[in-house]
Amino acid sequence: MAARLIIAITSQDIGARITTRRRVPGGFRDAVGILVSWENGLLKVRKRDGSVVEIPEETLVAAKVVPAAPPRPERM
Repeated sequence: MAARLIIAITSQDIGARITTRRRVPGGFRDAVGILVSWENGLLKVRKRDGSVVEIPEETLVAAKVVPAAPPRPERM
């Protein structure tokens, strides 16, 4: 069975945790984080480490809203 790649997010999902897959030279790249903006065809996703990934809308091949990240284990 082949995987279906769909884009199931809109600008209404700003503030939600999403996962994305986009085309890059030589293949694909994934990003998971909070959708912080979607303006003029450019998505900005804040990853867990605080960095922001800018994703041109035309490079998206799949995206969806995902549940909140599980809590990190406490350090001892």
